Amino acid sequence: MDPTWTDSHCHLDAPEFDADRADVVRRAHEAGVHCMVLPAVAVAHFDALRDLAQRFDCAYALGIHPLYVDQADDGDLERLAAALQAHRDDPRLLAVGEIGLDNHVPGTDPVRQDHFYRAQLKLARDAGLPVILHVRRSADALLAGLRRIEVPGGIAHAFNGSDVQADLFVAQGFRLGFGGTLSFDRSRQIRALAQRLPESALVLETDAPDIPPQWLYRSAEQRRDGQPQARNEPAELPRIGAVLAGLRGWTLAETARITAANTRAALPRLAGAVALR
Repeated sequence: MDPTWTDSHCHLDAPEFDADRADVVRRAHEAGVHCMVLPAVAVAHFDALRDLAQRFDCAYALGIHPLYVDQADDGDLERLAAALQAHRDDPRLLAVGEIGLDNHVPGTDPVRQDHFYRAQLKLARDAGLPVILHVRRSADALLAGLRRIEVPGGIAHAFNGSDVQADLFVAQGFRLGFGGTLSFDRSRQIRALAQRLPESALVLETDAPDIPPQWLYRSAEQRRDGQPQARNEPAELPRIGAVLAGLRGWTLAETARITAANTRAALPRLAGAVALR
């Protein structure tokens, strides 16, 4: 029997998938990816995201992404709170996310990001939901928020921090997301983390359509030569999983089983949300 994989972070609602979304899902299923978690990025996307989750038998999270807070107003926090309340009995609603901090993209407002981050932590705490965190050059600040506002764990998505930061997230009850970046030989720190962390800390993700793995990546020189950046898809997850399997000395079946179980542990409502095949 082929392994069944779980993509813990996929933006299936992204406009990059508008032309062939059903085919993207079909390819994922053919590859063995039968469980996908879809995090929101903005309040305006909530209804469409929920509809997609229902249509394609996925799970979802509701939140305001740190790179979207400059486009949001404080009323969006009230709208998020209302949506969490209105859909609290929807088994597909797993978490508050994607939330967090991004200190990589220039021109963003760090004070506003922090305001939205802490407000959304409080909403997650009050709803009893885990969070899906955006972590980019922001691990220490995210951990500071978690120490002040306790939430029931979650996933630190696309983790790229230090050993100490990784251990602190794990101690807070978080699993760490590993995706396309793991496939690059030069990603030595990420690969070392994937090898040494306890197996219970690891989940797999694509972040599709973003963070393409090595076999899809196009360098700046290649793009200048007319080769477009290939779009990432959830169907790439098993091949990413094979990289993790090689690093850990696991079989593909073990890798799929362990990372799927870890995703369910991080997002407990997932077990009742999606009909696994």
